[in-house]
Amino acid sequence: MTKLNFPSHPLLLGFDRLERLVEQTARAGADGYPPFNIEVTGQNSFRITLALAGFRDADLSITVEKRQLIVRGQQADAERDDRVFLHRGIAARQFQRVFALAEGVEVAQAALQDGLLHIDLTRQDPEDSIQIVTITRG
Repeated sequence: MTKLNFPSHPLLLGFDRLERLVEQTARAGADGYPPFNIEVTGQNSFRITLALAGFRDADLSITVEKRQLIVRGQQADAERDDRVFLHRGIAARQFQRVFALAEGVEVAQAALQDGLLHIDLTRQDPEDSIQIVTITRG
């Protein structure tokens, strides 16, 4: 995997955290499983939908850690040895999918329905702030 180089410009001060976020997101999204959609559902709301055929609520873990939404899944019965498959097209492997959340974005709810995990997000409008700097002369 090639390393992404974040644009360095003398006027971009203090963006090292953003650079780390871009690198983490690039590493986490390297695998294409499970497939997902992200849609806008309102002015300040979004929905992430992951295709999780064969997964149950008990097989999934959804957490927010350090402004990252982490969805993990592992099917409890995936290790059963008594089944014989002639063709296995439905993935039963464990996964971890990470989404970076902007400041003010919160998880509203999550629901597993018909093999699709829907995670609804809301964003609070940040208040515009102006910082006035006073220059003192020594």
